[in-house]
Amino acid sequence: MKIRYIKSACVSIESKGVKILTDPWLVDGEYYGAWCHYPKLEFNHAYFDSFDYIYISHIHPDHFSKKTFVLLNKNIPVLIHQYASPFLKMNIEQLGFKVTELAHNTKTVLKNGVSIDILAADNCNPELCAKFMGCGVIETKFKSTQIDSLAVISDGTYNVLNLNDCPFDLAKEAVERVLNQYKSISFLLVGYGGAGPYPQCFELSDEERQKAENSKKLQFLSQGEQYISLVAPNFYMPFAGTYTLAGRLSELQNKRGVPELEEAFIYFENSNLIDQKKSKPVLLNTYEYFDLETQKSSKEYIPVDMVKKERYIKNVLSKRKLDYEYDDEPSLEEILELVPAAFERMESKRKEINFTTETKVLIQLKDDKYIKIGFDGSNYELIHGEMIDEIKSFVEYSLSLKLLYRILRGPKYGHWNNAEIGSHIKFRRVPNIFERGLYHSMCFFHR
Repeated sequence: MKIRYIKSACVSIESKGVKILTDPWLVDGEYYGAWCHYPKLEFNHAYFDSFDYIYISHIHPDHFSKKTFVLLNKNIPVLIHQYASPFLKMNIEQLGFKVTELAHNTKTVLKNGVSIDILAADNCNPELCAKFMGCGVIETKFKSTQIDSLAVISDGTYNVLNLNDCPFDLAKEAVERVLNQYKSISFLLVGYGGAGPYPQCFELSDEERQKAENSKKLQFLSQGEQYISLVAPNFYMPFAGTYTLAGRLSELQNKRGVPELEEAFIYFENSNLIDQKKSKPVLLNTYEYFDLETQKSSKEYIPVDMVKKERYIKNVLSKRKLDYEYDDEPSLEEILELVPAAFERMESKRKEINFTTETKVLIQLKDDKYIKIGFDGSNYELIHGEMIDEIKSFVEYSLSLKLLYRILRGPKYGHWNNAEIGSHIKFRRVPNIFERGLYHSMCFFHR
């Protein structure tokens, strides 16, 4: 069995004449143009046409990349988890692909003895997933959410566990179930960094920002460390969440609190929690592979040249336009026309999750105008900036009106969660307190 690294969370797993492609994000410009690769991938059509299956873990664009799917062979069957919502399935099918939903924790033999077993990160436990509202989807039925899935791909001799973006506290139960079912994990694909808008998009002092960056790095490195310690694989590879910001957002690149791949490698190699004799780290460059039978890589890993990377960001990526920057500028009237329906939808979700706070959300418009939104049963209103000082607790959202217009029109055009992850929104939080229910409710502030 061979594990070939492509980009970010995209790898291929090849065994017994069967080739499975996972989470193909292969082109620059996901998250409305913000996320790009370094180095840029040279797309080989013949190679990507050769796959037997594509596995998509969840809905986020760096895992389900619509811009990539346009380039892929529509005859390749796509495998996903059987989520409670058909949203992911429908989105893939709209691109012309045939989708097969696989039931939770059900081993499915594909061909030649190669199988896949997909588990929801929450292990189909609604009490668990109700604590993790980052994706903007909470199911009320006893089924799994869209938040993520993990998968075991096996050929009967070797078992590869792909954890994608699964949060440790959420997915630990599912991972333990995998460990009870499979004798050992030969190769573990494990995340090492987190996306999201914090801290790079928040108004913070230099001291607060540095502290937040270090804390975020440690949080996700520690999560990877916990996974490796729990699974105790023969080999593991840090992957996923590897992205470079483009356009005017490129100035935020070094403020994200995301470690470089080599930093993760060093951290894991020096961990006291990981059995260093049992579990060996692997790093691969694009298109190179690790052979589990020979226990060798196709080529020695070449570290990223950070000077060249910074030069590429400055000279190439920073000059890219973001997707919505090509749109016409909406009028204030066009935006305000969408607000009543958006508030009604958001208010319905707020009540459903039983969330209340005195904190207001302020969405910056133009001409010093703001939409003020309440989360305590009060309504929304249009206010002037001079009134902000009278508000005790608020979160201010600042974003392109072009992007705001897309989002308010609905998920077909744009979504708050993707805008946040893409670093498109600037936040000012007074006081600087995180209220998960507020951001979750705001995911539904659209028509």
